[in-house]
This record gives sequence, C-alpha cells and structure tokens, in this order.
Amino acid sequence: MLPRLLCTSLFVGTLALAGGCSKSEPPAEPEAKGETAAAQPADTAKQAPADKAPQSGVDYHSFANTDDYRVQHIDLDLNVDFERKVLEGEAKLQFKRLNDKNRPMILDTRGLEIESVKAGHGEKMDPVKFSMGEKDDHLGTPLKINLPKNATRVAIQYRTSPDASGVQWLEPQQTAGKEHPFLFTQAQAIHARSFVPLQDSPKVRITYNATIRTPEALRAVMSANNDPQAEKDGVYEFEMPQPIPSYLLALAVGDLEFKPMGERTGVYAEPSLLDAAAAEFEDTESMLEATEKVYGPYRWDRYDLLILPPSFPFGGMENPRLSFITPTVIAGDKSLVALIAHELAHSWSGNLVTNASWRDLWLNEGFTTYLTNRIMQNVYGDERYRMEMALGYDDLQADLKDKDDRDEIMAIDLRGRDPDEVFSNIPYEKGSLFLYELEQKVGRENFDQFLLDYFNNFAFQSITTEDFVKYLNETLLKQYPDKLDAERINEWIFEPGIPAGAPHPQSDAFTKLDPVRSQWLDGEIAAQDIDTGDWTFHQWKYFLDGMPEKLSEAQLKELDEVFGLTESQNNEVAFSWLMIAVRNNYQPAYQRLEQFLTGIGRNKFLRPLYRNLVETGQGELAKRIFENAKRGYHPLTVKVNSNIIYGDDGE
Repeated sequence: MLPRLLCTSLFVGTLALAGGCSKSEPPAEPEAKGETAAAQPADTAKQAPADKAPQSGVDYHSFANTDDYRVQHIDLDLNVDFERKVLEGEAKLQFKRLNDKNRPMILDTRGLEIESVKAGHGEKMDPVKFSMGEKDDHLGTPLKINLPKNATRVAIQYRTSPDASGVQWLEPQQTAGKEHPFLFTQAQAIHARSFVPLQDSPKVRITYNATIRTPEALRAVMSANNDPQAEKDGVYEFEMPQPIPSYLLALAVGDLEFKPMGERTGVYAEPSLLDAAAAEFEDTESMLEATEKVYGPYRWDRYDLLILPPSFPFGGMENPRLSFITPTVIAGDKSLVALIAHELAHSWSGNLVTNASWRDLWLNEGFTTYLTNRIMQNVYGDERYRMEMALGYDDLQADLKDKDDRDEIMAIDLRGRDPDEVFSNIPYEKGSLFLYELEQKVGRENFDQFLLDYFNNFAFQSITTEDFVKYLNETLLKQYPDKLDAERINEWIFEPGIPAGAPHPQSDAFTKLDPVRSQWLDGEIAAQDIDTGDWTFHQWKYFLDGMPEKLSEAQLKELDEVFGLTESQNNEVAFSWLMIAVRNNYQPAYQRLEQFLTGIGRNKFLRPLYRNLVETGQGELAKRIFENAKRGYHPLTVKVNSNIIYGDDGE
C-alpha cells in the first residue's frame, strides 16, 4: 500500500486504522474444551516480557503454531450471500508437518462461525474435535484442531460474520452504477482471518485455488488468474500458483467489466468508470516495462487493476495480479498515478520479497516507496521525480514531529499493539530515504545491481530485518567498506529519528513557490497576480500545505475566488484546502467538506479532517457528518474515526 498523496498500500489506509490496544501481550493459546491439558504454544516467544527486545522472525500477531505446521496450499469453495452479508463454505488447508509431536493445530480466526472440521491424509478425511479459544480484541480467536497422526489436510466448514473486519458489503446505492451490490475484501494487516481460517502471518506463504459462487449478474475477481472473458454464470474458478502471504488473499464481486491497457495490463471497473480509469492509467504497461529493465522480470504473469467504489479505505492495495485501487485518484490528468507505480512496485518489494512480520514492514514499504520514485522518474522525467521525493521528505518530517521515539524506529516493536499501528511515513519514507542514502554513497548503477540481486536472492520468501542486514553486510558493506558504515546502518534501522547528514531531497519546482507564498501572505502581491498556469498538482499541494495555521477571512476568500479551491476536482488539492478551511472555520467550504466526507471512504483524507474538526472545537459537526456517512464506510474506517470522534485516538 502507499502513503501520503500517493495512496496509502497502508499508511493512510492504516495509519488510519490504529485503534489503540488494551493488552500488552497476545494471550497464551487456550486449552481445547473438555481437555485436561493444553498443548504448549510452539513459539513461547510470543509471551516474551515486553522489557526484552522482540525476537527476530517471531510473529506476535498470530496464534498459529507455525513451528509445528506450515500451511502450503488452500482450496476455497465459497458462496457469496448478499442478503445475509456472509461468505459461507469450505476451506481445505494442505500443510507440512515440521516435527513428529502431533500437537493440535492452531489457526487464526476473527468472527468466524465454525460448523465442522475434518482432517486426514489424501482424499480421506474424518470429523475431528476442535475448539475456539479466548477472543483477543486485536488478534481475534484461535481455532484449535486435534489431528490424527498422519493428517496433512484439514477441511473447515464455516461462515463469516456480517461485520467481518476484512469484508465490506455495499448496497447498490453505494456503488457507481446504483443497480447492483458490491463486495470487496481487505486482508492487510491481519484481516484475512476474518474471512478464511488460516495461519494469518506474512511469514507463511501459500498457493490457493478458489471456487466463488455469486449472483449471476455479478462478476467475481481475485488476487489470482482472472479471466475477463469468463461467462457471468454465477460460478468462477481461480488459481494462484505463486506462493503469497495471507494478507494478499483478496476477493471482489460486483458489476464489473474489463478493458485492456496493454499486453499484460488491464482494468476492471463498474461500467460507468471503466473508460475513465483505462485512460487515466494507460501508462501502467510502460511502468511495468520500465521496472523490469532495472529490477528483473515481472513474475506474476499479468498486472491488472480493480477500481473499487469510493468507500475503499485505502489509496491502493497491492494484491498480486490485481491491485485494488481507489477511484479518488482518477483526476483526469494522470497527476495521481504514482499510486499505480507504488502498487506495481510491490510486485517486487512486498509480494516477491515479503516482510516476515509486521515489525519488518519497512522491508515492504520502504523499498516500494524507493522503487515508486524511480519508476516515476523513468516514465515521467526528472522534475516529477524530484517533486515526489521532496513531498515524501516533507511528509516524513511532519510525522516525526508527532511521534514518540518508539514509533520512529523502522524495525518497530509492535508487541501487544494492533499491527495496523505500524503504518505511517516511518516505514515508507524513512525506509525509502535510507535506501536513497545507500544509492548516493555507492552510486546508482551499483545500487540497482544490489537490488536486482536482492530480489533474485529472496524471491518468493518472507524475510526479517536481520536477514536483510546480514545480506547487506555480505554484499554492499563488503564491496564498499570505505563508503558504508555498519554503525550508521544500524542507526537508520534500529534508532529513532533521522541520522545527521541524511539526504534532503528538494525540488526547484517547490522552492520557487516559497517567496511567492510569502509575498502573498505579506500583501505584496494579489492572488490574481500569481501565475499558476503551469502548476502541477504537486505544486498546488506544496503551496497550500505551506500556509500558516491561521489565515484571515479575506485571505481565504481571495484564494477561493481566484483559484476555485472549494470546487477543485483533484481530491488531493481539495483535501489540502479543506484542512485549511476547517482550521479557520471558513464556512463557504463547509458544504463541500460534508460532500467530501460522505462521498469517499479513503482514510488518508477522512482521518485528518475528522481529527481537525474535533481539535478545533467542531466535534458536534464531526459527529453529525460521521453518523450520516458511516453506513457507507468500510468497517476499518468506522473503527478509527469512531475513536477520533468519540474516544481515544489510539495515539
């Protein structure tokens, strides 16, 4: 996922989703009902004292005993029931035994109703005992399965909850077409367990097949091999042959049509959005080819986009073969397509080489943000590259002002916390800036070769921060001992803040705006005298975000009348302006503010605006708008903004 103006992949999305936490450690795995003794957790480090450093490779956000069993493949057969708002059917898990202790298998679930469990070897499976453990607010509920000694497969009959945290059900009026319902899932970080019982940890990689049964008027698509020519007969078959972590398991069902954009790229969308989306993102094939030239072949066969309804809580989600994209980036001028570059870049950094736990998220998002900037440079030129880099740096500085030291560390300690709290500009922009410094020190050509080798070396693996540091020590540090320093690298990764002397990306396209803004603020020039004819959206954002906290009513009115900011159709520009309007209680923008908050569900925009309303004493207005809008929001969006409006913001 992507943060700041580009997306989320999760920042906005998730930064947005932080919900606070009530327990300092995940609970011990429970005993099965009716048993006198429970099997001991395979990974006792999950209960390690908080005053000790987290252990590398330990997933503190999964109940699964992955030291005993490793799920390798899942077969799904699910019915999509829009009336009851449930997914119902069977998940068959094929797994490898890692020892001969035959402990009960423990899987992750959240809000699932388990009807029956069978286990066995080959095609023969018989009913077995199972039990549900104690519910944890963040982690869900462990499912414990007693296995026959030779079992290598389990089959679980289950149904989801109507309010599953990773599933959103939309009524027809909440879609673009207004005629058919819509369903989409969002599994990152640990929401796959709300619609499939599984080992919900990024260190576990699976292949999967799926049969999805839908109303005949609708099309199902997944993070798998989609067939745009498949007949709408209510039954869709999918295969994902490359192993992926559970957070990349994804499903959507709706009134979807397809339009190709290139040999390996295309877009799925509701009919009314299809042509606009295909035109906006027509450079996707060029982005893919540009990335392959530097970082090696694209290994996922196709790269298609799914344009979701406005309630999608993120900018984008890098589900393999089919990135999920918010319609808020369809601006008509390709100004926001860095989001596409970011989700595409995840095909190398994140999907191909994956963080082994959410502590290691920077390995996904820092690398992907770095690659995003390089893709934008290769496709759109040096000036666009410098502007993207400079805005990212400014976003990082803004985040650093508001964060505790513990949350400024790239290899963050998340024990006892909701893993959604990891998403901020720290893993994204600090991670990217760290890689940019390495590039500056060893040279771009040498660093590109390092990244190419890195992707090849760890392809289809989940790795830890320590795995990366070890690889870095054996490669770049050994090759360039006079240019790189192990102590400084450790400071970047394991210490708060930004090391002294770090690069400071800047853009002439921005710095020339500083005196213009100052002259206008000082009354030396009028707004109508500012030549904005060739400004990009990036420059508008920089110009507005650099305004002081308080502006006079006359200044606000002048900006609005001259530049039409309240009516801007670029969501990024509109957001920056509405933030200014809320801070200054500029009433002429409040109708647009309400339309903005009720018309989209992207947390990158919603969370700061609601928070701004609350902090400026406009909490009652925030409540009224939120109560009117929340029916159309994703469950994660409701969660985080409820915390802002009604209680603890989780920070």
